[in-house]
Amino acid sequence: MGKSKKSKVRGVGGGDDLIDSSDADSVGSSSTALSDLSMSYATEHVGSQEFVLDKYIDALYEKRGSTREAALSQLVDAFESFILHGLVENKYATLLSLFNSSIKKGSTKEACLASRAIGLLALTVGAGSSSHEIMEESHAQLSRVLQTWPDASKMISALDCLAVVTFVGAADLAETELSLKAMWDVIHPKSGSNVGIIRKPRPPVLAAAVSAWAFLLTTIGSWRINADSWKEPIAFLSTLLGAEDRAVRMAAGEALALCFELNLLDVSFGEDDAENEGTGGSKSKLFLDMQALKAKISSLASNLSMEAGGKGADKKNLTDQRDLFQRILDFVKYGECPEESVKISGKRDVLMVSSWSELIQLNFLRRFLGRGFLKHVQENGLLQDVFDIKTDKAETLSSTDKKIFRSGEEKGRALKLNKDRRLAQERKNAVMLDLDE
Repeated sequence: MGKSKKSKVRGVGGGDDLIDSSDADSVGSSSTALSDLSMSYATEHVGSQEFVLDKYIDALYEKRGSTREAALSQLVDAFESFILHGLVENKYATLLSLFNSSIKKGSTKEACLASRAIGLLALTVGAGSSSHEIMEESHAQLSRVLQTWPDASKMISALDCLAVVTFVGAADLAETELSLKAMWDVIHPKSGSNVGIIRKPRPPVLAAAVSAWAFLLTTIGSWRINADSWKEPIAFLSTLLGAEDRAVRMAAGEALALCFELNLLDVSFGEDDAENEGTGGSKSKLFLDMQALKAKISSLASNLSMEAGGKGADKKNLTDQRDLFQRILDFVKYGECPEESVKISGKRDVLMVSSWSELIQLNFLRRFLGRGFLKHVQENGLLQDVFDIKTDKAETLSSTDKKIFRSGEEKGRALKLNKDRRLAQERKNAVMLDLDE
């Protein structure tokens, strides 16, 4: 007997970024600069908007690190606060080059800001050749950060950025797999290329890597390699349910719920397997192994959904953990999908998700965009297409905003069409492989 579905309604909040007063002459104070951009944006003075943004870009050429940091902070604020597609469409290559330079040569703070800026740039330009170029040009630099294991904050920023640029810009499954592997080498280093170096990621890095990996895994749809290739990753993720850090446990739980939803733990048998004793025997063993993994995950999820607080426990995080694993348990046992709603504007516009894939995408993008999430969901056509949001927003926009909004819509549709075509081809290839076998 099933249980009633749980539905949540959440709002969106955010904070403010500050810059050093010593850099005021270079790029202006945060409040003044954003006020100038806001005023020009509201009055549709495109030339004024470009002038403000050009001041930030010019500051990125300065030798003084604190000046570049301040400029990056301003650009991040601008990308969060406004949909700047029309302004950066012809400047993205310059911006990308400067951002990559900051990751390579700048301080940890500068590199973190630059990584975030690249992700926001990709979300701003939307799906298409521009975002694909952003992914290609930044992938090598971001991968180097993950391979060298620098400061934890720099690694987390690189993981988030790599997830976003691949989500928006990947043209085929091979490019997505490349990023998934880079993330998995952080999650489970022994399986990576640096086998001789035993490294153990710190809990915040591990949680971020699992979250980024799961976010990208949502894009593979119904594509799947044979179940045997998923056995090791799923088994390792199940061990993370026993991690001391709660954020790691929760990230692993979401990733495993997604694996269940994508049927990655299922083993199918065909007529050829019955005729081929060797193949049938190996598949039977794999089937039993996967069934044992399912039972293990269900048992751990049940325990985590009822975990006692204990003295000094963080009650809010404990409640979040209990709720998450109860939802996972309901899905695994009864097939009940998670439901969540986010108010976008007024009483009518609501973003609704009802699958683990959608929930993971929502949580990741909401965290990445921070205070800019609401603005982007309202006006960024790419996100509206990703979450299938129907809104009359375009009817109330200014003429300049309408152009940006419609362009975003077109790129969002292009992203969906590209992914649909890719998944159709992968399903076709999978059928051909089955026939060959």
